[in-house]
Amino acid sequence: MENHITISPSLICADLCNLKSEVSLLKKAGMQSLHVDIIDPHFSPSMPIGLSTIEQLHHKSLMDFDIHIMSTMNEFFINELLKINPASITFHYETTLHVEKMLQIIKNAGIKTGIALNPATPIDTLKYVIKECDYLLLMLINPGYADGKSEEMITYATDKIRDCKNFIKEHGASTKIVVDGRVSMDVIPALIDAGAEVLVAGSKSIFRKDNTYAENYRQAVELINKHLKDGN
Repeated sequence: MENHITISPSLICADLCNLKSEVSLLKKAGMQSLHVDIIDPHFSPSMPIGLSTIEQLHHKSLMDFDIHIMSTMNEFFINELLKINPASITFHYETTLHVEKMLQIIKNAGIKTGIALNPATPIDTLKYVIKECDYLLLMLINPGYADGKSEEMITYATDKIRDCKNFIKEHGASTKIVVDGRVSMDVIPALIDAGAEVLVAGSKSIFRKDNTYAENYRQAVELINKHLKDGN
């Protein structure tokens, strides 16, 4: 925890052939939360990690697993993930017919809930369920295409985060805002100013190749702390 900001490294950016040692390095560097994507080919062509891998890794790690489902089969994956007992489960509004039901299934299991929105999905679609959400994940790129190096963060990222913050406040919710997609060192201050509280960190921050994970994390924490201090 960096003040009230959480850095959550994205597992799909790690060395997928050495996940146990990679997660151990992230934990040793000081990170507590791990962002884990589950993607099916109907939602996106990327399918990096399966349920069995996540289950085995969860048993061998002390990090909190925050699962982000990108699938057209939300109920199936939610019920399978309940057996693993992660810290939180987030699913996409765009692929869910019974949003309230999915939230209830997760909450009844004592697991924190979240809803994810694609870049162009308006926030007011969550008017009636926002109070049920522990997290609201805003995709800042098209989900599942993180390997497309030419894809940039959406131009309206900070506007949407700011609108989301106001929306949560207006509805009396305590939902935390998660941002995911091209979260680089350069944009972190602006994302925080807009209202982001959980930063999903990938190839542009924690997994930068020129430093170790520990050094990248140290730099990110220093950047956040300095920015928050200067802003007070």
